[in-house]
Amino acid sequence: MKITDLLTKETIVMELGATTKSAVIDELVDKLDQAGVLSDRNLFKEAILERESQGSTGIGEGIAIPHAKTKAVRTPAIGFGRSRSGIDYESLDGKPARLFFMIAAPEGANETHLETLSRLSTLLMNDDFRKRLLEAETEEDLLDIVRLQEAERQEDTEEKENEKESGDEEALILAVTACPTGIAHTYMAADALSAKAKEMGVSLKVETNGSTGVKNRLTESEIKRATAIIVAADKQVEMDRFHGKHVIQVPVADGIHKAETLIRRALQQDAPVYQGHQEAKGAEKKAPSSFGFYKHLMNGVSNMLPFVVGGGIFIALSFVFGGIDAKGPVAELLMKIGGDEGAFHFLVPILAGFIASSLADRPGFAPGVVGGYLAASAGAGFLGGLIAGFLAGYVVLLLKKAFSVLPDSLEGIKPVLLYPVFGILITGVLMVTVINTPVAALNQWLTDWLNGMSGANAVILGLILGGMMAVDMGGPVNKAAFTFGIAAIEAGNLAPHAAVMAGGMVPPLGIALATTFFKNKFTDEERKSGLTNYVMGASFITEGAIPFAAADPLRVLTSCIVGSAVAGAVTMMFGITLPAPHGGIFVIPLVNQPLLYLLAILAGSLVTAILIGFFKKNIR
Repeated sequence: MKITDLLTKETIVMELGATTKSAVIDELVDKLDQAGVLSDRNLFKEAILERESQGSTGIGEGIAIPHAKTKAVRTPAIGFGRSRSGIDYESLDGKPARLFFMIAAPEGANETHLETLSRLSTLLMNDDFRKRLLEAETEEDLLDIVRLQEAERQEDTEEKENEKESGDEEALILAVTACPTGIAHTYMAADALSAKAKEMGVSLKVETNGSTGVKNRLTESEIKRATAIIVAADKQVEMDRFHGKHVIQVPVADGIHKAETLIRRALQQDAPVYQGHQEAKGAEKKAPSSFGFYKHLMNGVSNMLPFVVGGGIFIALSFVFGGIDAKGPVAELLMKIGGDEGAFHFLVPILAGFIASSLADRPGFAPGVVGGYLAASAGAGFLGGLIAGFLAGYVVLLLKKAFSVLPDSLEGIKPVLLYPVFGILITGVLMVTVINTPVAALNQWLTDWLNGMSGANAVILGLILGGMMAVDMGGPVNKAAFTFGIAAIEAGNLAPHAAVMAGGMVPPLGIALATTFFKNKFTDEERKSGLTNYVMGASFITEGAIPFAAADPLRVLTSCIVGSAVAGAVTMMFGITLPAPHGGIFVIPLVNQPLLYLLAILAGSLVTAILIGFFKKNIR
């Protein structure tokens, strides 16, 4: 549907009488009502005001596009108003608005509403188009200007399509983003890359490997014609499909902070050609490229996490129903599902299996799982699983090299017979005869040490773990603390991870409080972003604080580290235990002392907020 199908003489006000934002809204609502567009004027106005409460629709450049989708609209329409002198509409750029488009859409008109809004925004970014709208003398002149601009836009689109059909295609950059938990960094990197590509006029598509799976998957044809691929990931992603393409492999944080640099490198094909596991006839598959210890570890941790979270919650619920001994049919059932006979039974094997598959791809999985199971059975625990995963991965990589001399006729039996049999055999023998006994002793010592911690020692540990969570907010230091907390849970000590989660919740919550109580320290955009940090902090998504820390690292990062350290120390001082390692406020009812836990988190958040308020300078 074209804009000129919705914008008519009856819905146009060539010169607004309004001088304020609220008066503009009233005048345009009245115009739409008089044109017979609305069935309930007041209800429509409420919907417009509700949208404005979420953030001004004054998009800048002298434009405002108030809009609403509600049952109060009979037929979709656009109202237009103009003020040559300009009106303060609380626009994002702080400048007066002169051109006002009010979109009215019925409840079911999803596509009409969104597509028209998108098309309007695109057309209005043209300086000449805005100038001509301001100069239009009559309603018919204004409609002609809109028709002409839409026609020019359509011609441009068709020309681009014809160029593609003729084979003269523009450069296409592909990207894949992924972080260990798949909650925040994955999508923040995707948004940063997409926004920068749009700004640079570069065609880019991003595939996200998030917690709910792969979204916007790259197709075979897109990969084939791509100039280069950016892989911004801290965990294993599907790489073989990129064989023969220039691939830039970086941590996911680079996708957030170095988007322009990555896109320029991709355009210049400033990256090695990826070989992966694809091969020419008669050649052995090459081992996948490695990001190092951290990436492989995080691949294991991220795949183990659902078992830890699910199992931990069921264990906690069993205590709720059956007391500390988990007695009774319901408690026993929940313990069986979540405990050592259920979800927790798989922790170490899954960890080891996915570390090994990150190193050696699919052939490493079975030896890793078996090695992890043997470690868990011998009491080597989480640490034994780490060793088993890396051992199995490197064993399979060596087997690939060793079997590369075999004839092509045996190629098909390598993944189904040779790799699993010899991989499991060698990994198993080494785990049973060499590794398990000393590691089990070390694991027992660690367990005894954790269980024996009290007083100042416990507080210091909590202070360190809490502070680590804020150092890089989702990076290696943060994940090291998180992994230690999970290892403690697996060892039967639930206190360290309580400090870890408290420390991870504090940065976004502290920043949210700071933007609320120290408004003169932040811009309007930062204050709006601060509101979302209440939700992210409450959900244990530390990454919500990253934009603020990146903008003012010395003041904000220091304040966050201090606040997180305080929360971790107070948590350990109170002896709080947490059976579920993720979930934020949603799992607080499962801790042994929920009110004190909330107090510890609040204390750390207030410390962060106060420090930010003290250190940051006023912006106005």
